[in-house]
Amino acid sequence: MAGTVTANAATRTPSAEEQGRLIDPRGQRFGAGLSVVLLVLGFVAGLPLVMPALALALGASALFGTRYSVLGRPWPHVRQALRLGPPKELEHEYPPRFAQALGAIGFTLATLLFVVGLAPLAWIVAAAVGALQALLAVTGYCLGCRLYFLKWWVPAQFQRLARRTTPA
Repeated sequence: MAGTVTANAATRTPSAEEQGRLIDPRGQRFGAGLSVVLLVLGFVAGLPLVMPALALALGASALFGTRYSVLGRPWPHVRQALRLGPPKELEHEYPPRFAQALGAIGFTLATLLFVVGLAPLAWIVAAAVGALQALLAVTGYCLGCRLYFLKWWVPAQFQRLARRTTPA
């Protein structure tokens, strides 16, 4: 019968849109490492413009999907140049996108602190975000990803937003 539902909502298979994309976690680690390098170079060169640039890069990836990550874009080429095989496991893209949203918020806060004249505090906030990215790059541990898996309101709202803003 057309229109008859054969399974209840609890047992239905989620659509591809609901499942999201699966990604190579090494690309996220590479992007985090590149972000740290850019942040350190910006600090050494005295270029605070690195903070809003990183906020925009992380924010775009968090909002539109990791395929739009400027920081992760070189990873496939690096992987090919180093002749690395596929990853052992893929991961869902929502937790890294949530972590990138948190990083974008941190870099935006650092930018605002710099604009109001609190440059030392701005660099401290940016360094805290950079430290978490360095942790991800070196060990693969993503604190923002872990926060995503906690049962609280913010990750659920982020997932709804991510589903709406991710281009097909």
